[in-house]
Amino acid sequence: MTRQLEDINEHFGTNELVRTNTHNKNLAKFAAKINQLIHLYKQNQQSVERRELELRQEITNISHDLRTPITSIKGFSELLTDPSLSEEERKEFLTIIQKKIDNLTLIVDLFYELSQLHSSDKKLHIEKQLLDQSLVDTMLLFYDDFEKKQLKVDIKEAVVSPILADQKATVRMITNIIHNALTYAKSHFTITLTEDGDYVVLKAVNDVETMNTAELEMIFKRTFRLDQSRTGTHLGLGLHIVQELAEQQGGKVAADVQGSEFILSVYFKKWV
Repeated sequence: MTRQLEDINEHFGTNELVRTNTHNKNLAKFAAKINQLIHLYKQNQQSVERRELELRQEITNISHDLRTPITSIKGFSELLTDPSLSEEERKEFLTIIQKKIDNLTLIVDLFYELSQLHSSDKKLHIEKQLLDQSLVDTMLLFYDDFEKKQLKVDIKEAVVSPILADQKATVRMITNIIHNALTYAKSHFTITLTEDGDYVVLKAVNDVETMNTAELEMIFKRTFRLDQSRTGTHLGLGLHIVQELAEQQGGKVAADVQGSEFILSVYFKKWV
């Protein structure tokens, strides 16, 4: 057994375990416990390697998401120094720069929110909330964005039970859902509130260009990204935050695609 352990330590990447034909029950049990430790350590090692790979992917995505608007801002800022520019062109370039700055601010806010999800310094204040009121108030803040995007927006208002949630977290979740629709919806965006047992369900529906089963299964992962050539932005980051906040408040999320429609269902615990 000692020689086997020495060999396992020397070639730890293999799947070798300690083998023994002993009839001594205590010794056999000891060997089994050693194998259990080896198995757990290898599992942990694989988990660490997987997290490191995900971290490298996240850093790549962060770099891309930050570099894209910064490059545009730099380029259009340099164009503004051209003395031959007309006033109309100057205003157009300034508008583009402002949009890129807004996009950059949103990305930074999302990453900050992501860093705070499991922070011991940030505790959720769970209390009675009116989801229907929070929804309407938040949707109104994006009226101009919906107009510019020319989205047909429909809020199917309904009287639902109060929920047990953190007010700021709830607004962040609704905001991320709206941003997701503004980024990917083609023509319409519908939100419905219903009740399902112990939950109040917020269902958000919007049409999308394409989404396959593999993409749907990855939808809530931080490192997931749709075709960069088509969107250039994250889908999973905002929705990952929605999922994390929902679960921290005793809720859950689900995603589905039916035809050309993406359906996101967020379950909030009812206030009792």
